[in-house]
Amino acid sequence: MPPRLVIDGGVPLKGVVSVSAAKNSALPAMAASLLTAEPLALTNVPSLNDVRTMVRLLQQLGTTVTGDHDRLRMQTAGLTSDVAPYELVSTMRASVLVLGPLVARHGSARVALPGGCAIGVRPIDQHLKGLATLGAEIELENGYVVARARRLKAAKIATDLVTVTGTENLVMAAALADGTTVIENAAREPEVVDLADLLTAMGARIRGAGSARIEIDGVPELGGTTHTIIPDRIEAGTLIVAGAITRGDVTVSNVVPDHLSALLAKLEECGVGLEVGPTWVRVRANGRPRAADVITSPFPGFPTDMQAQVMSLLGVADGQSRVTETIFENRFMHAAELVRMAARIETEGSTAIIRGVERYQGAPVMASDLRASAALVLAGLAARGTTTISRIYHLERGYERLDLKLQGLGARVTRKT
Repeated sequence: MPPRLVIDGGVPLKGVVSVSAAKNSALPAMAASLLTAEPLALTNVPSLNDVRTMVRLLQQLGTTVTGDHDRLRMQTAGLTSDVAPYELVSTMRASVLVLGPLVARHGSARVALPGGCAIGVRPIDQHLKGLATLGAEIELENGYVVARARRLKAAKIATDLVTVTGTENLVMAAALADGTTVIENAAREPEVVDLADLLTAMGARIRGAGSARIEIDGVPELGGTTHTIIPDRIEAGTLIVAGAITRGDVTVSNVVPDHLSALLAKLEECGVGLEVGPTWVRVRANGRPRAADVITSPFPGFPTDMQAQVMSLLGVADGQSRVTETIFENRFMHAAELVRMAARIETEGSTAIIRGVERYQGAPVMASDLRASAALVLAGLAARGTTTISRIYHLERGYERLDLKLQGLGARVTRKT
């Protein structure tokens, strides 16, 4: 039988829990190893299925990868292939991050059109438009993106919408392009800044990371370095909400509070008690949270990757809340499963209306994507009775040993196979 989580809910969580490294920083950092022939060492790497998938992809391209989950050493002395195959890309959308580095250093790439979570189409047209602006020839052949360029030429790129992986792909490509590239409407997420810091340590010349305008002076080649991955702000947020929804007392450590500003402000609006230190957040919650309205938007706005978890909290809030999802379509698939747990949620298009109930009821539920999985775990922790969550392979793509971390806070959570 596939793995599943069984949660006997109703226990207020208490204690201290440390946040793992950010998957969404580790994956582009690993892809950056394709930009240099010298060794790249990454520390504080999370042990996740997506990381293991990226290791397999890099090895297929010719990268030598050594080390354990916490520290990886990668060296791409020479590429043996320019193909990112469908069987790997289809399981993890972030595989598309090899496209920019391959074209920039190798001059060609064949990357399968990506898969990943079932939360919308999420096309890569902005990646392709940007690479074409840099001088790459782009074709679609049999489900693959084929990109070729002798040497990329600097250009001014204005993306039609804010895209994190698109910005990361284009920054990596521009790092080896001839001249100065300007990216307008760039993503401002901390993970983009972390990648820029890594590339700068490798010898890239980048200005403006963390703003909507990034400038990259291309260099002939990049070198190796050692880089530590930043903490995962979405895992941090999920654990903070776990403390709030169970009306517990939880200190979440190894966090960057500035990365959590929008979430913390929303939780304070809901009446959740918070203390914020330099590298930690303590959550103490008594009674039901207050209702609130949430609108997702690119960083520094409220993160779409926390929308499902906060919906679980609002499901037991006092009053009526509204959640508006502006980033991805199909990102309310957790709502129907929460309704199975006695939530009162109605969705129409990009809006969900949540009428808070006193308490969730345990039920068998099914995860549809990574963050929906986390939302169901949170609801299960707060529910009366037993909740069984199936298809938790989604959860294990993005959360490192979440069941063990919750057990350490007193939760009655069991992973069964």
